[in-house]
Amino acid sequence: MSENSCLYLIHSLMDSFSDKEQKVARYILNNPADSVHPSIDELAGSIGVSISTMVRFVRKLGYEGYQQFRIALATEALAPNLRFYEAPVTENEDSIKIVFGAARTALDMTEKMLDRDAIKQIAKKAVQARSCYIFGLGGSNVVARDAFHKIIRSGIRCQTAEDYHLQLMLASQAGDKDVALVISHTGANKDTLGIAEILKKQGCTMGVITTYPRSPLARSADFLLLAGAPGAAIISEAFSARIAHLAIVDVLYVEIMELLKNKGIESVQKMRSAIAGRRI
Repeated sequence: MSENSCLYLIHSLMDSFSDKEQKVARYILNNPADSVHPSIDELAGSIGVSISTMVRFVRKLGYEGYQQFRIALATEALAPNLRFYEAPVTENEDSIKIVFGAARTALDMTEKMLDRDAIKQIAKKAVQARSCYIFGLGGSNVVARDAFHKIIRSGIRCQTAEDYHLQLMLASQAGDKDVALVISHTGANKDTLGIAEILKKQGCTMGVITTYPRSPLARSADFLLLAGAPGAAIISEAFSARIAHLAIVDVLYVEIMELLKNKGIESVQKMRSAIAGRRI
């Protein structure tokens, strides 16, 4: 990846671009901050070019992929206080108000956009499945572990792992009698997409929790559960998106328990009794 300024590179290479690539360059130079947040297909749509044009443009700049280009652009186009959190943080501002405000906004957005039918269908598939596989990498692994912690209470056979290679191994064992829950904020992580590709090849039903409806992972989902996040920048830490993802997991757990009825309650009671025996 080039060490030069991203905007400088675009300026300096303008004459070497094709007509369509020049169209991309002019848009980004005129709207650098607005070009940071969209996914590659969203930005291509806004500019009026194909995704392949965007890919060629990024590679001509010397970046291996769109994600690296976007991070480089963000370091120049966004103010420093927008690089470590999804909401502007100014000196002496109340951090509690900033964080809780972003969380409330994310939850409100998610409540409005969440597909109720998709939730019910995934819950039904999980109850009927031979096994429920749960996948997530990086920050999304925190959500995946929470999903495992919740769903295993129901008595449903669950499997998950933190290590990526183990996740690949689990995905390779899934089949058409199983269901998988794949969690990714961006829906564009190569490793997560690798897991999804294996699951699809195995014929496993796949539910996806993500924040980006046009991401590659979202497009591959059998059932899509979208979260909302204020200013959901791919380069931010996406704290509020994670909270929304956790809330979706809770909704899924409640739906599963309602389907299981007494059987689910009995499983929860067994879990509570096992834990209670270890308390002082």
